[in-house]
Amino acid sequence: MRNVRIGLLVVVALFVAGAVVVPGLIQLKAAGDDVAQEAKDRQDIEALMWKYARALDTLEPEAYESMYTPDGEFRAGPNPTKGTAALKKMIADLKATRTEREKTEPQPAMYHMDMNKYVEFPAKDRARHHTYWQTVFGAVGRGGQVRVAAAGNAVDDLVKVNGKWLIKVRNVSPGNAD
Repeated sequence: MRNVRIGLLVVVALFVAGAVVVPGLIQLKAAGDDVAQEAKDRQDIEALMWKYARALDTLEPEAYESMYTPDGEFRAGPNPTKGTAALKKMIADLKATRTEREKTEPQPAMYHMDMNKYVEFPAKDRARHHTYWQTVFGAVGRGGQVRVAAAGNAVDDLVKVNGKWLIKVRNVSPGNAD
C-alpha cells in the first residue's frame, strides 16, 4: 500500500511539474522565435537599404521604386516625392541630367552611405530606421579628388508587406524630429 501511495505522489508531482514546466518551455520557445524573427528582419532591412543605395547610385528607376510601397515617399525638404510614378521620374530625371553632363565632362561615380544605424520595431510589421548618411562623389581622372556632396541624418518608416520589407517614408531631412 505504501508503494501505491508513493507511486501516486510521484505521478501527482510529475503532473504538477509538467503543468509548470511545459508552459514555461513553450514561452521560452516563443521568445526564441521572436528573437530569431527580429534578427531576420534586421538582416532583411539591412539588405533593403543596401539595394536602395545601389539603385540610387546606379540611377536605376525601376530598381529604386521597387524599394518603396506603392504610396511610398522620399522627403528631402518641404515637398516630398510620393508614389511609384513620381519616384521613378525623380531617378529618371537625375539620370537624364547626368547623361547630359557627361557630354561635356566625365561624371564621377556616386555613392550613398548610411552610418551609425539603429532600427526599432514599434510593431511586428513596422520598423523605424535611423541613420546618418553621406553622398560622396568619386574621383575623376588621375589626381582627382573624392568629394563629399552632402551629409545628414535620416529617419525611415518601413513596413513589411507580404513578408517583404519596403520603405514607406524615407526622410533624409527630419531635423531633430527622430
